[in-house]
Amino acid sequence: MADLLVASTGGHLAQLVRLAARIPQLSDDQTWVTFDTPQSRSLLDGRDVRHLPYTGSRAYAKTVRNTWTARSILSRRRYERVISTGAAPALSFLPLARMHGAQPIYIESAARSEGPSVTGRLLSRVPGVRLFTQYEQWADHRWRYAGSVFDSFLPDADGGSGKLERVVVTLGTIGGFGFPRLLERLIELIPPEASVLWQVGSTDARGLPIDAVENVPSRELDAAMRAADLVVAHAGIGSALAALEAGRCPILVPRERAHAEHVDDHQALIAAALDARGLALRRSPDALTRADLRSAARRGVRSSTQPPELAVLSP
Repeated sequence: MADLLVASTGGHLAQLVRLAARIPQLSDDQTWVTFDTPQSRSLLDGRDVRHLPYTGSRAYAKTVRNTWTARSILSRRRYERVISTGAAPALSFLPLARMHGAQPIYIESAARSEGPSVTGRLLSRVPGVRLFTQYEQWADHRWRYAGSVFDSFLPDADGGSGKLERVVVTLGTIGGFGFPRLLERLIELIPPEASVLWQVGSTDARGLPIDAVENVPSRELDAAMRAADLVVAHAGIGSALAALEAGRCPILVPRERAHAEHVDDHQALIAAALDARGLALRRSPDALTRADLRSAARRGVRSSTQPPELAVLSP
């Protein structure tokens, strides 16, 4: 029987792709549902994919409208499970899953180290949804600990080049929120002779002395990170995971709600969690120094040869 995997693009999709590979009982017959973006086309190339209209953070009216698409997809064939890492698409699909004979499974984002997101809290009120957290410290009788997407990585203190010749700066693909504070600080700090890929997303970089690119396909960005001496990123899950898989120890700079850079301050939790594991350096734009750039460039990240299985399908 087939499985249905549902997620927003960005960090939610990046997590689901990586976590699904660690679920041994998952069917090879999979249908994926997400938004149509360069990232999703790259990550899901060759897979069976259905696209939803883009739904931004807390866009509840669009989330409700997407339930009609969810009902149509779930009615076309029988799925054994519907698995999601959020955000809005989880609310469209998981409440309907049991009505169509599928087991709904929600894995909370690794961005949520202190408790569930709004999506998680809403889904916890839906009967029959199996709930999992990636942080053991807040697991309870309702939220079971599943392991973390970060379990696949180990710090390598001397794994970097220590140079600043090739740099990747990525602000992710989040729409509607700029992050010019980070760009302006990095222009001051990165040596002018360095070769820099500036992936700026929706940040308006006009007037800045950089060759900005709005979006870079995942495969191209991954290749650039592998070739880079240093990766500096906003503290989004997708950007962090891409840097770690490329073997880089990124500098993660959280967007802040107070500066209208995101809807909340969850990126500070992501950066803190990875900094505590020795897998990243957490910094704010104002506190970032050239010494930080060189420190991160000297460090690397190793992939675990056998990442632990994700126990979300066991009784």
